[in-house]
Amino acid sequence: MHNIKFGTDGWRAVVGKEFTEENVDIVTDAIGKYVFETFGIDKKIIIGYDPRNMADVFSLRTATRLKNIGFNVLYSDKILPTPVLAYNAKLLDACAIMFTASHNPPEYLGIKFIPDYAGPATSDITDKLTANLGNSTQKQRDGSVKIYDFQPDYEKHLETLIDYKKISEMKNVNIIYDGFYSASIGFFDHILNKFGIKFNTMNMFHDKNFGGAMPDPKPKYLQDLIEKVKATPNSIGLANDGDADRFGIINENGEYVSPNEIISILLIHLIKNKGYKGALVKTVGASLLLNKVAEKLGVEVIETAVGFKHVGEAMRKYNPIIGGEESGGLSIQGHIPEKDGLLANSLILEAMAYENKSLTELQKDLYNFVGCKYYNDRVDKKLNSTEEIKPILEDFKNKKTVGKYGVIKTDLKDGVKLYLEDGNSWILVRPSGTEPLLRIYFESDSPEKIEELKSYI
Repeated sequence: MHNIKFGTDGWRAVVGKEFTEENVDIVTDAIGKYVFETFGIDKKIIIGYDPRNMADVFSLRTATRLKNIGFNVLYSDKILPTPVLAYNAKLLDACAIMFTASHNPPEYLGIKFIPDYAGPATSDITDKLTANLGNSTQKQRDGSVKIYDFQPDYEKHLETLIDYKKISEMKNVNIIYDGFYSASIGFFDHILNKFGIKFNTMNMFHDKNFGGAMPDPKPKYLQDLIEKVKATPNSIGLANDGDADRFGIINENGEYVSPNEIISILLIHLIKNKGYKGALVKTVGASLLLNKVAEKLGVEVIETAVGFKHVGEAMRKYNPIIGGEESGGLSIQGHIPEKDGLLANSLILEAMAYENKSLTELQKDLYNFVGCKYYNDRVDKKLNSTEEIKPILEDFKNKKTVGKYGVIKTDLKDGVKLYLEDGNSWILVRPSGTEPLLRIYFESDSPEKIEELKSYI
C-alpha cells in the first residue's frame, strides 16, 4: 500500500506513480468491503469515468474486481460527467464510483466514491474506507457487469428543473460553448441541440491532456474562449472542468464572472422567477456578497467549512434554494447534493431568458441591489513543515487588529476567519489538507484595501 489518502473529494494521484493497478485494487477492495458491510451484496454499484489517461482501463478493472466479489455492476457505456453518475446513484439507489481527478493536472487520476444519496462521501464514510485499506471481502456469489447508458434519465431530470424552451426563445444572444476537452462534451451540447438552442463551439473532442493545460475553468485557462467572446458581439462563454462538476462563465465583455456573482444572480432568479423558498448554503470562503443578497431577500444563510462535501451535507439537511462554493460548484433544491456544472450553465442561460437581459446587465442589477462591489484574492503560503501550521493559526486566532482595522468577530469553522470592523472585509487562513501549505483568502470592498491587508499579512 503506497500513501493512499482520501481528501475532500476522493483519492487522487499521478498515474504510474501512486495511481497504480495495485493501489486501485486496494481502494476497490476497501470500497467493496464498505458497501458489503453497510448495505449487503445486493446493493448495486455503478461506475463511470472522465476523459483522463487510463480512466477507462482502471474503471473497468474495478468493475471486474467488484463483480468477482459478487456485486452487480452497471458500467458506463461512455465518458460521462460526475453529476450524471451521481444523479443515477440516487435514482437507482446505488453506490457510485467515479474515476476522475476533476480539475487537477492531466497526469492525475482519482477515485471518487459517491454514496446512494448522490453527494460527496462525508468524513465518517471516508474514515471507514481508510480503515478498510488493505482488507477485502471474500467472494459471495457470481456477480455481473452490464454496460449502461446513464445519460437519458439525467437529461430527463434536468428538463424538469430548467426551462430550455424559454432559453431557445432568447434573441440576440450568441452562446459559445467551450467543450474544454472535458466530460461535458456530448452532454451539454446534446441538450441544447435537443431544444433547438443555437450555439457555437470550440475544443469539442476528448483529450487526455486537455489541450496541454489544466482542465480548470478559470480565466488563466480560458483565454481562447475569452478571445472568441470578445470577437463575437453579444456573446456569452460557458465551460466546465474535466469531469463537468464545476463551471466557468464569461460575460459579453469577455470578463470572467466569479462563482460568487453567479450564485448571487441565481439566488435572485430562483426566488423571483421560479418561486423557490428556503435557505442559502455557502462556504466560509465564499463572498459577503452572498450574505448581502440573502439579507435583502430575507433568506437564511447556512455557512459550512470549505469543500463541497460540507455544502452537500448541509443541502441534505436543510433542503436550501441553492448551495455553492467560491471555487465554481453549485446545486439547487430538487436536484442532487453534488456540484453540477451542466446545471450551472443551464441556469445562467435561464436567468438571462427570464429577465430578457444580458449577463452584464444581470451583474449590474446585482450590484445595484446590493449597493456595493466586493473584491477577492487568495495567497498560498508554502511552509517548511506541517508543524508550523498550528502556531500560525494560534497567532491569527488571538489577533485583535489587522493593520489599522479592528477584528470584530473570529470564526473557527475552518481555519481562522477574521471579520474586520469596516463591515466589508475579512481574512481567512486555513491549512491545506494534503501538504504544508496555508491558504490565505482576502475580501474587501476595494482593491486598495485588499493590497493593504495582503501587505500587512
